[in-house]
This record gives sequence, structure tokens and C-alpha cells, in this order.
Amino acid sequence: MSSLQKTALVLAGGGSYGAVQVGMLRALCAHGVRPDLVAGSSVGSINGAFYEPSVSGIEKLAALWRGLRRRDIFPIALARLFGALAGGDAFFTPHGLRKLLAAHLPHPLLEDSLIPMHVVATDQLTGAPVPVSTGAAVEAILASCAIPAIYPPVLIGGRQLIDGAVACNTPIRIAVELGATRVILLPTAFACPHTARPRGVFANAFHAMDLVVMQQLAQDTELYSQRARIITVPPICPLAVSPYDFSNAGKLIDLAARSTELWLEGGALGDSEPLIPARRRAVATAGVLSDASSQVHEACGGQTSCPDERQRESSGGRIHQ
Repeated sequence: MSSLQKTALVLAGGGSYGAVQVGMLRALCAHGVRPDLVAGSSVGSINGAFYEPSVSGIEKLAALWRGLRRRDIFPIALARLFGALAGGDAFFTPHGLRKLLAAHLPHPLLEDSLIPMHVVATDQLTGAPVPVSTGAAVEAILASCAIPAIYPPVLIGGRQLIDGAVACNTPIRIAVELGATRVILLPTAFACPHTARPRGVFANAFHAMDLVVMQQLAQDTELYSQRARIITVPPICPLAVSPYDFSNAGKLIDLAARSTELWLEGGALGDSEPLIPARRRAVATAGVLSDASSQVHEACGGQTSCPDERQRESSGGRIHQ
């Protein structure tokens, strides 16, 4: 690696699909990748804040994901639900997530991270992306994960902040503005192409989010490809689980680790690789390149979807309720 090169890990948002990033991080760590900075949005901010470039650090994060349950993140609180219907600002309290973060985060302050960590949230009033690089890590992450109507906004620096995915689900822009000349992008299943029409209210809502995310990603990749080499770790596609179902986390971690190892063995991070035009990136508006898809197919043991094709068939699409 050139001494002038500054590498950033960029971790996208994606709910329970964030488990995929843990597998990617495991493989990248084993490959000797150590970034100069990390930028994460929504669930990517959680993985970024927990990230330590060591086997033990990655395994601690993996253990945390394997122990997660939906009730830890989305508790059923009837009083809060009725309050939201009566004029409140969110259906859930972040108490469970706050407790989880406070108990397990390796550093209480962002500036104490082993690698500079930049949590990306959204200004609720202006819609502008807001990078948070110092201060209480728990508050910054809660802001970045404050899904509108699900979690309440978080006040930081005099601004009400909400989910980073609203303005910048994949914070390539933030990483480049911080001086990154090589961006290694860790997407989630929101980058996957769709093979069937979504069915159901939640499936349609997440499908709409997918379209926004992919369009934003394609635009940012093209816009910043002349300022930095942007390399996308291929996601596992398609996924047959819901972005708010955490029960398959362990399986997703292992599958993503295997597929990323195969991708790395192909020399994807070779320093001699030229700057690739945006239209040939691993992620574009339609999804991943065919070679990445074939590698993932092999990593999944020849199955056409991960982790369970039967779930996808029963739901009529990628999202399983």
C-alpha cells in the first residue's frame, strides 16, 4: 500500500442485514486490511464503533450479533405505542439499544476509538448528513439509528438528528471529504437486485427504501470515483430474511465471511488495480456484477438464495416477514 494512500471503511445501513458486514470485516481483517478511518451510517455506525482490527475484536462483535433478538432492538411498549398514536414522535423507546451499547461498546467516546470513527446521522430539519466524530458514542449511534417514527430523534450539538440512512445510507461522500483516497464499501442486502415484485406493506416499504439507497449509491459512486478508488465488497444476494429479523445473524456472518474470502482471493484489493469507471463498479443501480453473484452462489453451497430459499418462496419476494 502506498504511504500516501488513505483507506476508509464505509459501512452502510440496513437493519439486521448489518450482520453481513461482520462477516466481511472478519475476512478483511484476516486479509490484513487496516483502514485509516471508518464511516458508518445507521446499523453501519454500530458495527463501525465496535470494530477493532483484530481477530478477537471481530469475534466479540460477532458474538454480540449472534445474541441479538428483535425485542432487544424493537421492544413492544404499549404505552409508547399509544403515545405515538396520540401525538408522540416514535413508536419505540431506544432503551434496549442504549443499554446494549453502553454495556458492550469498547470506548465510551468516539475520539478514543482505535481507528478514527465517524458516525453519520441526518439533520431532521434540513435533511443534511451530519458526521459526528467526537463525544459520547452511545448518543451518536442512537442518533444515526433513529429511524423516523420508530425511534425518537437525538439532540446533539443543538441539532435534532435522525437515522443517517435518510440522507446518506452509504457515506462515501463523508469518507472522501475526510481525505480518503481508497474507499472500501461494505454494503448490506439493500444493495441487492430484486427478482420478484414485493408483497405486503412492509415488503413494499423496504423495497422503496432499497430503490432510494441504490440510486443514492450509484450517484455517489459516480460523483466521487475521480477523487478516490471505490471498491465494493459484494453483498450476499438475494436474502430471504427481513431487515428486522435478527435470528439468522450467525448464518449471515459466516456466509458473508466465506463469500468475501473468495472475492479477496481473486485479488480484488490489489494495489496495482487501476481506477475503475463508475459504470463498472461492483454495485450499480441494478445491483452486483455477475462475477460477484457467482462467487456468492458458490459460497452459499450452490443455493440460489441465502439463507433459506423456502422462506423466499413463501413470501413471494426477498423480504420474509
